[in-house]
Amino acid sequence: MALVDVVVMAAGKGTRMKSSMPKVLHRLGGRALLQHVIDTASAIEARRVVVITGHGAEEVEASLQAQTGLQCVRQMPQLGTGHAMQQAVPVLSDDGITLVLSGDVPLIQADTLQALLSVCDGQHVALLSLQTNSPTGYGRLVRNAQGVVQAIVEEKDATPEQRLIQEIYSGIMAVPTRLLRGWLARLDNQNAQQEYYLTDVVKFAVADGCTVQAHCISQAWQVEGVNTPVQLASLERAYQHLQAQRFMNEGVRLADPARFDVRGTLSCGQDVEIDVNCVFEGEVHVGDGVRIGPNCFIANCSIQAGAVIHAFTHIDGEKLGVTVGEGASVGPFARLRPGAVLAAEVHIGNFVEVKNSTLAKGAKANHLAYVGDATVGERVNYGAGTITANYDGANKHRTIIEADVHIGSNSVLVAPVTIGAGGTVGAGSIITKSTEPGALTVARGKQTSMANYQRPVKNKK
Repeated sequence: MALVDVVVMAAGKGTRMKSSMPKVLHRLGGRALLQHVIDTASAIEARRVVVITGHGAEEVEASLQAQTGLQCVRQMPQLGTGHAMQQAVPVLSDDGITLVLSGDVPLIQADTLQALLSVCDGQHVALLSLQTNSPTGYGRLVRNAQGVVQAIVEEKDATPEQRLIQEIYSGIMAVPTRLLRGWLARLDNQNAQQEYYLTDVVKFAVADGCTVQAHCISQAWQVEGVNTPVQLASLERAYQHLQAQRFMNEGVRLADPARFDVRGTLSCGQDVEIDVNCVFEGEVHVGDGVRIGPNCFIANCSIQAGAVIHAFTHIDGEKLGVTVGEGASVGPFARLRPGAVLAAEVHIGNFVEVKNSTLAKGAKANHLAYVGDATVGERVNYGAGTITANYDGANKHRTIIEADVHIGSNSVLVAPVTIGAGGTVGAGSIITKSTEPGALTVARGKQTSMANYQRPVKNKK
């Protein structure tokens, strides 16, 4: 098969989105609509990807700067799809196939495009079409008596009889570039919209004796575009349904596939259970036998085998990541922030926050605590209401709690400080100096009781 060059139409304004953001940058499944299309182009191993920008060109192009093998060309002003392709064709090579995609059609599948490219075979014009009972708004495929495609007629230019046709053009085509170049030069704007239609290359192909073939599919979601927030929400659910089906086919048990959202990259081992209303963002790995309770948010995290994430837990590793060790227990209502590293069998309970800290095997912070910028040893028991005071107003400092330490409730560990191995800190203590191994340390005011104390009373008016 000939080499493939992908051209992505991304110049439209998207007025109906009612947003200052370019339409193709609106997000679906955690990625821009345009990024979905570019990723699919990568999946079919395109030689190059050319993105045609227009409205919001600077913003769209800036979003693509970090990506290699990609080139942007601008369409200014926007005079139709044919005019857009005229801007792209100078950077294409005649030895390949030009595959035209739309930046606002995010769910087209790689296997569908491969089938379309096979139909093209470097010789024919290949159109991706859809058989639908709701063709309104789309260009119709006109065939002759033998069923051979003769033209694509835009709805505004269609006759009443042509509008009854239920096979529509998706906006996706594959054309030998050497032929496309000549046909684009023959375009005119003598039509109802006074635009240069890319679809007119079909009638030129027919006139020149080039076979035009259609690859017809029945899954409308693959070729549905996004023009309104309502359509975006509808495609979001379609996308999430696809993700849910894929994970269940791989053995993941989802309590309710309709209440499951992947907005990044999720990988799961065997015997994983995920309850309702869980959201996954960024890069998330879930090991064998992990159980995730309802209403959890998990981003940029690795959860090792056998761990349990209880309900309403919030994990977001951002750039540093979060690691939850084998057999660990987190939540409910826990928060793990960037740099939290939990070893095997660590317990993080309700309303406990961990940030930029490591907790060694068997350490426990079961409720109402903050562990920040700390190194916590094995089997440490971190009492309720205890915090590390890690910030002095200008700099962060580290707390070290060595193995087998017991920290009493409502204590404050003022960093930098080290609590020696096997030591005990009495409840309510404020620790500002390091302690020796095995020591009992208490730092609080002496209790005083006043007998027969009378509380103040309100003055009577």
